[in-house]
Amino acid sequence: MKDAAEAQIRETKKPVDYNTIEYPIEVLVQKYLDGIDDDTNELFIPDYQREITWDEEHQSKFIESVLLGLPIPYIFVADISSEEDKNDARLEVIDGTQRIRTLAQFINNQLELNNLEKLNELNHFTFADLPLSRQRRFKRSTIRMTQLTEEADEEVRRDLFERINTGSVELNKMEKRRGIHPGAFLNLIEELSQDKQFRKLCSFSDAAIRRRDPQEYVLRFFAFLNNYHNFAGEVHNFLDKYLKQCNKEVKKSDKIDIKIQEMKNEFNLMLGFVEKYCPDVFHVFVKTKDDYKPTTRIKFESVAVGIALALRESKHLVPKIISNK
Repeated sequence: MKDAAEAQIRETKKPVDYNTIEYPIEVLVQKYLDGIDDDTNELFIPDYQREITWDEEHQSKFIESVLLGLPIPYIFVADISSEEDKNDARLEVIDGTQRIRTLAQFINNQLELNNLEKLNELNHFTFADLPLSRQRRFKRSTIRMTQLTEEADEEVRRDLFERINTGSVELNKMEKRRGIHPGAFLNLIEELSQDKQFRKLCSFSDAAIRRRDPQEYVLRFFAFLNNYHNFAGEVHNFLDKYLKQCNKEVKKSDKIDIKIQEMKNEFNLMLGFVEKYCPDVFHVFVKTKDDYKPTTRIKFESVAVGIALALRESKHLVPKIISNK
């Protein structure tokens, strides 16, 4: 079996020669736009690539990354020649379509920056609104490109495109928060999300746990409990701002342990009340083979926050029993 596996690797493996080149943004955009109308541009997007899918916020974030000098992922291209002209030596984009189109739109004043957080003074700016010196530095910024040589055939190019675009899974909002907003409050969220009582009451499935739903539910609990009066607009932006604010507040506190313990106690008090008086309150009453379906976000946060606010008024609250008679 080992010999057969090794033989298959040798038989299937194709040599892929490539070079790494660094281009200024101005040159990349020029290579993409010059000749685009009659499909003679040197840097071109093939038919198997999708149309631009980044929204304005995603495009703005990318431009912000360039302005901040953050590392930009490599653009993958292939050096190819057409059947009609073996000397045209065009560069087919394998991965990087969205970045190239975004750069071209920005430099041509077709993109207005919006929802920037680090460079919020640039919100509503177009490229022309930047100082001339910053425009020149932006154009001189370089992006690295991995270029397959002309020896790479179409099968290799399409295979590479597929592997680049399916080899990773887009992180969800909670997974991104782990990398962007680390801190004591996020650590507390992680700890409380592991609580067996909490997971049982909400009937989280294995899939929901893998998606980090318990962590998001805990974040939603504290965000709406302590900051509901400031809610406006989009939920995830509201949660991100609250998480960032809480991390700062906890870090600055002289009594971090006490602050964390107070939040932990309030969460556990709410859970204890639910388990004692209304253990089915979070359940979605559609039975699966073995258990209830997981509770929805809206149901959890409305019930959990409502109970917690009531317990702030009276920690020894006992619900009235309504008779069915």
